[in-house]
Amino acid sequence: MTDVELPKIGLGTWVLKPYEARYSTIQALKMGYRFIDTAQAYRNEEGVGDGLKEVFETGITKRDEVIVATKVFPLSVRAKRAVKSTYKSLTKLQLDYIDIMYIHYPAFALGYSHEKSLGALGVLVDEGIIKHIGVSNFTPKMITDAHEVIDKKIYANQIEHHPYLQQPEVLEYHKKNKIHQVSYSPLGRAHVLKDPVIKEVAEKNKISPAQVCLAWVISKGAYPIPKATSLEHLVDNFKALNIQLPDEDIKKIDALERNIRYIHPPVVSPKEWKRKV
Repeated sequence: MTDVELPKIGLGTWVLKPYEARYSTIQALKMGYRFIDTAQAYRNEEGVGDGLKEVFETGITKRDEVIVATKVFPLSVRAKRAVKSTYKSLTKLQLDYIDIMYIHYPAFALGYSHEKSLGALGVLVDEGIIKHIGVSNFTPKMITDAHEVIDKKIYANQIEHHPYLQQPEVLEYHKKNKIHQVSYSPLGRAHVLKDPVIKEVAEKNKISPAQVCLAWVISKGAYPIPKATSLEHLVDNFKALNIQLPDEDIKKIDALERNIRYIHPPVVSPKEWKRKV
C-alpha cells in the first residue's frame, strides 16, 4: 500500500493524443497536480510515460509523490490478458509500479470475472507491480459481489459524476465502504457548463463554471479528474481545490440532477444503466 494520500483532484487524459498527454502531464505536475489518470484504451500511455520520465528526471517531483493510474482494456479483462496488459502498461508508462490498476468496465460478455480478473490483479499487488486494485463503471452490487470472492479490497471506483448525474446512492455506498470515488467527466462533457444555474453560481462567487462543477464534486467527497490540454484550463481546474461553495449554492446545484449519462458504450456497460438512462 502506498503512503501517499489520493489527491483531491487529478489530471484526466481521455481522448488526448500522446503528445498532448505528455505536455499536460508535465505542465500539471509542474503546477502541483500529483494524480495522473490514463487507460490502455486511450492509447496515450506512452505520452504520459514520457511526461512522467521528464518530470522525475528533472527533479520537479519524485515518483513516490505521484499517484499514477491506468485501466485494463475491456478486451483484455480475462485474467492472463489482464496481467500481460498490465506489464505492457508498466513499460509504456516507464514505471516500476502502477499505483491504481483499474478494470475499465465490468465486461462480463468479454470474459470478465470478479474472482479471476480481480484475483489476477491481486497477485500483482502481492508482487509489488501495482499498489491498489481499482474498478471503473461498477455498480455497488458488483463491488459487493467482488469482495465476496477476492482477498484484496477495492481501492477506488471510477464513475461518471457531475451535476447532471449525481449518483447519490453510489456515492453513499463508496463512503460507507471506504472506497474512493474518482469522478470522470466532472464537467458533463462541457454540457453542464452552459447551465444557467452553474453560470449564476460562477458569477456570484467570481469563479469559472468549470470551477463550480469541480468544487461541487469535491464537496461530495469525490475526486474529480478533468482533462485539460491548455495551461489556462490546467490552472483553472487546479484552483478548484481552494474553493468552498456556500451551502445555498451546493443546494442549487443538487437540484440540477437529470440522471443524464453521457458515457454509455454498448456491450461493456452495466445492464442496470439501461433502466436508468
